[in-house]
Amino acid sequence: MDLITTATSTDESKRAASVAVLPVGSFEQHGAHLPLLTDTIVACAIAKAVAERYDLFLLPPVTISCSHEHAAWRGTVSISATTLAAVVVDIAASLHESGIDQLAVINGHGGNYALANVVQEANVAGPRMTLFPARADWDDARLAASLHSTAHQDMHAGELEVSLLLHVAPEVVRDGFQHADHVADDRRHLLTRGMSGYTASGVIGLPSQATAAKGKAVLEDLVRSFADHYGLLSRPKA
Repeated sequence: MDLITTATSTDESKRAASVAVLPVGSFEQHGAHLPLLTDTIVACAIAKAVAERYDLFLLPPVTISCSHEHAAWRGTVSISATTLAAVVVDIAASLHESGIDQLAVINGHGGNYALANVVQEANVAGPRMTLFPARADWDDARLAASLHSTAHQDMHAGELEVSLLLHVAPEVVRDGFQHADHVADDRRHLLTRGMSGYTASGVIGLPSQATAAKGKAVLEDLVRSFADHYGLLSRPKA
């Protein structure tokens, strides 16, 4: 698994990218078959793929974020939404000081709601930041990869995440995902009850449907979808 940048200062001086890519993951339970680092692996895989395709400045990941809904499981670690927002804002400010004004935030954890507000505020005066993948990007990737489950049904440690890890880091996927399916479609009180109110295993989704081929197709389609986000950031200012 080679997902974190090892570029030197000289490498980045030669690249002279105008857009930086920041993977934001989490450190939270993903059932018995995926590691706590799952969302960070996902974010890093997407970030590395888009950075290579569009020749962008790849940053190291933010590995702990807002996973409070998973607090019932040992190993989950969180920071506050305020802290996460401040970290991203500070990174953007540091990039600005070095001459890079555009930032693509690659979010691997659905619970990082604060990132949407950070991006909205950053773009008041014009496109400076994007949050990727958007829900539509994930939906398109699911369709392109012929996933069996829907995004709502397959919320956590399911078909999508297992497929991606089978493709980019199969060595970290534990056996047992083939029999770990759990459906909990009515989750209207998730913010109040947390994940433990809807699953004992930590899984909500259909991991039994996962394959490495699906993960490869998902990642390839996300790289394609990123073109629109990159186009907005790299468009010359009026």
